[in-house]
Amino acid sequence: MSKSTVEQIRERFDGDVERFSNLETGQSATMDAPLSLALIADAASRVTPGASSLLDVGCGAGNYALKILERLPNLEVTLIDLSRPMLDRAVERVKRATTGRVTALQGDLRELQIGESRFDVICAAAVLHHLREAEEWHSVFSKFHTSLRAGGSIWISDLVEHSDARVQALMWERYGAYLTELKNEAYRDHVFAYVAKEDSARPLMFQLDLLRSVGFNKVELLHKNGCFAAFGAIKESLPV
Repeated sequence: MSKSTVEQIRERFDGDVERFSNLETGQSATMDAPLSLALIADAASRVTPGASSLLDVGCGAGNYALKILERLPNLEVTLIDLSRPMLDRAVERVKRATTGRVTALQGDLRELQIGESRFDVICAAAVLHHLREAEEWHSVFSKFHTSLRAGGSIWISDLVEHSDARVQALMWERYGAYLTELKNEAYRDHVFAYVAKEDSARPLMFQLDLLRSVGFNKVELLHKNGCFAAFGAIKESLPV
């Protein structure tokens, strides 16, 4: 089955703003969404306590930026998303939470230029699973490393695959049970259908290894539950 185009993904998210706007629950189709949200905000504040700038990739309605701003107030924030309605909601919410400049960029990270050594913290939640070929993954992870300042950190929360088909089947069954309990079987089938159509997640170990290969010398796993994980990496500080 051919995967959704960037335009098709954008159109779906244009109509899904409210579901991504609850700071307490996060995106409920994600297992342990509130925990991952809190862990990433906490890790970012511990690793980069002197941060002045944040890049939120695939920002949605701004939940991750808002949670990080609770720990690291008044950052300058750059928000990236395919969806203009998502960006508009994120800008509205984030501007109320910081005295720093808020910049919104609508577009695909694969095509946007985000500069070198510009950010102290990057977060990317439920977005990287839209990458396709291995070359795209490598290019985007390299871009993250380049755009971070020395000592900066990146934090990712996302759907992950499993290398062994038997383990993947087990984790997918668990996820299906979670979705059914959350709502019902029809909702489970709806989520499974758009994941199959839109997403091309990669294994957690693939992503951790890729972070190391593009130059991150410290890689951290914060949390994993079934087919969802929260993890990150730290860019080496310059020698004193």
